[in-house]
Amino acid sequence: MSDARGAHVLVLPESLTHEQATACCRMLAQGLKAVSGPRAVLDASALRAFDSSALAVMLDCRREALSGGKTLVVRQLPQRLRELAGLYGVLGLLAPE
Repeated sequence: MSDARGAHVLVLPESLTHEQATACCRMLAQGLKAVSGPRAVLDASALRAFDSSALAVMLDCRREALSGGKTLVVRQLPQRLRELAGLYGVLGLLAPE
């Protein structure tokens, strides 16, 4: 899926806890391989149930994007997750839109 700016959009699931983290990382890595442009968007709007593993997944996705020469922007980060990212000092790495 692409957004209005032509960036490829990767969508996080509704639930992203420790149990789903490995599978989600694999899914996002596959999605990043399909990105042809320089920018990918990680849409977090569906996230309802999550723990700190969600941050680890997003940071892993960022590393994957950067290693492929792409930038990753996080869209619609839930407020609770935004606060958790700030607490851990990683909010700036997630480049929330």
